[in-house]
Amino acid sequence: MIKNFGACFLLLGSALLAGCKDDPEPRPGDAANGAGGAGGVTGGNTTGSGGAGGAAGAVGGMGGGTACRQAPVVLGAAAAFAALGGSTVVSTGATVVTGDLGVSPGSAVVGFPPGILNGILHAADGTSAQATADLTTAYNDAAGRTLCPITVAGNLGGQTLAPGLYKSTDSLEISSGDLTLDGQGDGAAVWIFQIASTLATTSGRQVILAGGARAANVFWQVGTAATLGSTSSFKGTIMADQAVTLETGATLNGRALARIAAVSLDSAIIVKP
Repeated sequence: MIKNFGACFLLLGSALLAGCKDDPEPRPGDAANGAGGAGGVTGGNTTGSGGAGGAAGAVGGMGGGTACRQAPVVLGAAAAFAALGGSTVVSTGATVVTGDLGVSPGSAVVGFPPGILNGILHAADGTSAQATADLTTAYNDAAGRTLCPITVAGNLGGQTLAPGLYKSTDSLEISSGDLTLDGQGDGAAVWIFQIASTLATTSGRQVILAGGARAANVFWQVGTAATLGSTSSFKGTIMADQAVTLETGATLNGRALARIAAVSLDSAIIVKP
């Protein structure tokens, strides 16, 4: 931790005024970004405090620097789960889940075996009930974030996004290219995506982590349902109000958490970060 003297002290005539708390270590791009709030993240020095510009090329900007830095979403008991459904968890084929698997308030878990679970199964027990309650809290936390939102829409494929809060008032998809999340050397960097409707990836698309980004610090709050297309490779914790589906051969380094309906897996692979 260091003192941010530039922000905390004002030299006015012969009087030195002070009174700020310790700031975190500055991250790349902080000085250039200033206090940019909902500005478009089009690359480093131009972020500033502008409007809701495009999110492409966000390698340079940090959504306003340390002033806009997001805290991780606290998952509580849901953190132990790789897959958690509200009504059921259904698998077909050679699914492999590494991490706990649960369902609540429903009780049906189908397809294990032949699916392989490298974790503990919790079906309508106290642990899964607490996890579902904590998932609702985490979902509401992510949905309620308002610090320096960056507006995104449509297809995120082909873009590179710096850490921050990304807000969509409709659906988001990853198609016609892969999505790169660039931590810019900060292993504690956090991404939160607020999606009003659905989240979908097309077949074979990827979410790529770069610059020290970690799957544990990526959160997708989905207003309805999320669908990962066949053989796609996804990163982060999906918190869907309704359902999560991993189509044939999809892989997820993260969590598939569905508040109300089902988690459906088809020869999929989930590894809890």
